[in-house]
Amino acid sequence: MYLCKNFFLKTDISFKRINKLAIPALIAGIAEPLLSITDTAIIGNIDNNATESLAAVGIVGAFISMLIWVFGQIRSAISSIVSQYLGANKIDEIKGLPIQAITIVVLGSLFVLAISYPFAKEIFQFYNASGEVLNYCISYFEIRIFGFPFSLFVFAVFGVFRGLQNTFYPMIIAIVGALLNIVLDIILVYGIEGFIPAMNIEGAAYASVFAQISMAVISLILLIKKTSISLKISLPFHSEIPKLLGMIGNLFIRTIALNTALYFATAYATDYGKEYIAAYTIGINIWLLGAFMIDGYSSAGNILAGKLLGAKDYKTLLKLSNKLTKYGIVTGVLIASFGFLFYNYIGEIFTQEKNVLVAFNHVFWIVLLTQPISALTFIFDGMFKGMGFMKYLRNLLILSTAFVFIPTLLVFDYLDYKLVAIWIAFTLWILARGLPLIFKFRSKFLPLINS
Repeated sequence: MYLCKNFFLKTDISFKRINKLAIPALIAGIAEPLLSITDTAIIGNIDNNATESLAAVGIVGAFISMLIWVFGQIRSAISSIVSQYLGANKIDEIKGLPIQAITIVVLGSLFVLAISYPFAKEIFQFYNASGEVLNYCISYFEIRIFGFPFSLFVFAVFGVFRGLQNTFYPMIIAIVGALLNIVLDIILVYGIEGFIPAMNIEGAAYASVFAQISMAVISLILLIKKTSISLKISLPFHSEIPKLLGMIGNLFIRTIALNTALYFATAYATDYGKEYIAAYTIGINIWLLGAFMIDGYSSAGNILAGKLLGAKDYKTLLKLSNKLTKYGIVTGVLIASFGFLFYNYIGEIFTQEKNVLVAFNHVFWIVLLTQPISALTFIFDGMFKGMGFMKYLRNLLILSTAFVFIPTLLVFDYLDYKLVAIWIAFTLWILARGLPLIFKFRSKFLPLINS
């Protein structure tokens, strides 16, 4: 029996079918960056110590995003295995796998919470935070970290639905979480006179945690009601667990390399001064929002590529890559065009601090130019994840971080380019990640089509 009761999708790569997957995935994908952007915009406009608070949100956000991306790779691993079994018409053979995988990742997240919470001060000193910024980092982190296990649970459930070719339910979950976070941010950060005191940066942290808990509860309900996935944990482990853990391990190492780049960027921006880290916080959140919008097509590639590989339909797989490339580039150009059209106004959404706006506007054009480049990289990255080629993705990101991002940052930092150095490094890093994926994909599958 097919595991999702209300959603069935044939291996169809028409524009309508791709967008039926991509648009809900796009909306679902922006939930996490939207949580951070909401915090950024609201915190940047508080009356007291807005710049220091904004800097703290950026630093803590970088660390928590690192944790979520490292452990959240369970989504891609589950999606890859489920979609390949679906393509091979063997879906009934993995009914017990998802709950085992979810249990493993949630237990891991609780362990991370337990070992990171006592060392908040040391963690953010490592990011070069000091003084009032460090104090705000600690108070924000010690609340928001409790949302981490709930986020990973949601990511794992999203992986199940994606493997079943369903991006609709993740979209619903993400919309509810994002709207709830916005409402709670406004209430808790600014307060309601006579009822709720203004909690400033701590209010933003509580808002994020409550939103993440709500998303986890809705995910659990939909998993129970809309699929026949078993929630009973049983032993022995499923035979695919070693493969799943291998994928997660490769993605884990890969994501550490990714977050090494983000760490260097955040640490250098912090070292330049509070105005620079505040400007960087705005820029990186906008970049992530654009990346996750493009990720809608990446998710469609992730979902469909795994199914097509399972069915050994290589010709359609190549056609899929060509279509997704076109759609992704158009999306990236539209995002960049919108940014350039409102270039002088976007920064003011997040802060009114003149020095922060000057630093932000000085580099925003590079953030926008990366969007079409990111489209190519993220689409092929998603397809490779869907096909289970995690080892290649791991090696490529390690090499691009070690031999492109870090050297570029060091050279342009030496030349005193400050935030420009960071964004030049990001641009070349994205190119170094994307171009080899295109060459690898075509060299692997073109001969299979012609044979």
